[in-house]
Amino acid sequence: MFVGRLIRRAGRFAALLLLGAVATNAAAPATKTLLFFGDSLTAGYGLADPAEAYPALIQQKIDAAGLAWKVVNAGLSGETTAGGLRRLDWILRQPVDVFVIELGGNDGLRGLAPDVTRANLQAMIERIRARNPRVTIVLAGMQIPTNMGPDYAQAFARIYPSLAESTHAVLIPFLLENVGGIPELNQPDGIHPTAAGHRVVAETVWKVIKPLL
Repeated sequence: MFVGRLIRRAGRFAALLLLGAVATNAAAPATKTLLFFGDSLTAGYGLADPAEAYPALIQQKIDAAGLAWKVVNAGLSGETTAGGLRRLDWILRQPVDVFVIELGGNDGLRGLAPDVTRANLQAMIERIRARNPRVTIVLAGMQIPTNMGPDYAQAFARIYPSLAESTHAVLIPFLLENVGGIPELNQPDGIHPTAAGHRVVAETVWKVIKPLL
């Protein structure tokens, strides 16, 4: 009898522990996903430590704010908008709550037609929303030097605000604001930010991203 009572008490205690664990898990906010889909700027090309790239710095800001979000860095060096469109389905296999598109810079450096770049970006936005209508899409604006001529540079820069407006995406006006063209914030190639440059980029991105979280 005594042993039986002990077993019953142990069973009730285990049940209480289980209920407590379930209640704790139910109260804890579910972690959401912020994904950066980009090229070498997002991948952190040339940095000694991937933790110096701006997506990792955004994760640090999120953690410091006590927000239940995880950052996924889906940057791939050399990526174009066409390449991004090809690998998008693979990326979309995971659930994403905020999807940041940072692509097009390599298109501009190769002199691809702005209409083609815009069409690829629009196709990405449409495909992302078809998979998840509730996702928030952020479009990171890009500008390029006038090597291809001022008309081309202006047409390229107009892609991003125009597309963000027509698709109701959130716009980061210029990802490299206060970094592009500043030698001390860029690596010797003049294209990729240094660690200090990425810290500036992270501040630019955070101003737009923070209200979305």
